[in-house]
Amino acid sequence: MALYLDSAMVDEARRAWDLGLVVGVTTNPALVAKAGRPAMDIVRDLARIGEWEVFHQLTGRTADALLDEARRATDIAPGQVLLKIMVSLPNLELVARHREFRWAVTGIGSAAQGLLALEAGADYVIPYVNRITRGGGDGIRVVADIAALAETVDDPGDILAASLKSPEEVADVLLAGADHVTVPWTLLEEMARHPVTDAADEDFRRALGTA
Repeated sequence: MALYLDSAMVDEARRAWDLGLVVGVTTNPALVAKAGRPAMDIVRDLARIGEWEVFHQLTGRTADALLDEARRATDIAPGQVLLKIMVSLPNLELVARHREFRWAVTGIGSAAQGLLALEAGADYVIPYVNRITRGGGDGIRVVADIAALAETVDDPGDILAASLKSPEEVADVLLAGADHVTVPWTLLEEMARHPVTDAADEDFRRALGTA
């Protein structure tokens, strides 16, 4: 299991790297827009933070545009930058035919889509867990189904669960079979807290007379 930060904010990413327990950072067009900087500049700055994986989501609308963007992104930090691409048949064809890149098929909303991404040879399959549930589905079940289907695929990629909104959801999705998770900084902070911990810490402080 590996933990990734979901952010395009370089300061957040540097804090995550300094923790020593986050192995990479994932971005998407919404996060890049929120950061208010050119995507390639963000990729370059994230890659410079440390020896970790940086996921860049492609935004081109044609195969040629996608491949051109893929080359520009990976040239920034060869071996370090992975390419996220939205699930669709044309995009899966690119994944299957261009193994010179490392691919993460994202926007997964169903087990069937996950299976196609696995068969295409994606290095990572990224289900949108909470978004599936908010849409009336069961995001945790979708992850469990993809994990089961991965057992039928030769050399399957990893399941990287995204769109997670609570510490409980993070734990549940890993128990359901996800290999890794990506979370925003605020959720990372929330995962480190719990009322039981706060109460115990207060009790210890009282016992020591430091409360």
